[in-house]
Amino acid sequence: MRHYVFRSPRLGFLAASPALASPAAAFYRRNRTAFAPFDPEKEDSFFTPEGQSALLQGDMEQAERDMRYRFFVVQPRHPGKIVGMFCLDCVIRGAFQSCFLSYKTDHTLWNQGYGSEGIAALSAWGFRNLHLHRIEANIMPRNLPSRRAAAKAGFVEEGLSRHYLNINGIWEDHIHMVRINSEEDGA
Repeated sequence: MRHYVFRSPRLGFLAASPALASPAAAFYRRNRTAFAPFDPEKEDSFFTPEGQSALLQGDMEQAERDMRYRFFVVQPRHPGKIVGMFCLDCVIRGAFQSCFLSYKTDHTLWNQGYGSEGIAALSAWGFRNLHLHRIEANIMPRNLPSRRAAAKAGFVEEGLSRHYLNINGIWEDHIHMVRINSEEDGA
């Protein structure tokens, strides 16, 4: 599991593949309670290696079609333990050149800067390698640590999306945050 697509100072980014099914399932099981207040409901199979294998195969196919790029992160000194997931999803080309960002870090690493480090590294990778113009993140207003991590990584609030996502049976509002590619002319 040492074939990093890219690295940040403290994280190695691994492209989603079925080979990561067991450590990905362990990551989600370990953080199930911590992530539950901010995630849509998930079937029990999501937390199994078999369930993750099918999802990771889909992620590889989505990357080949330039639609989604999901990465799991490890700390290089512990390369077998996944400690986060960062994803550029719903890539739209043409005049838009944009996507949505999602991310999670292991609850044992919260408030240590890993979220903002991962967000910044993935955004830079997306701007440089995918030639994106805009990356968007939607975060529940009450999720202050996530909002701080995105802001620290250069995202700015653009507004409130009311009743945006169904989280645990409730249509939750989300703060719409955006980072524009500053490397482009005119940005």
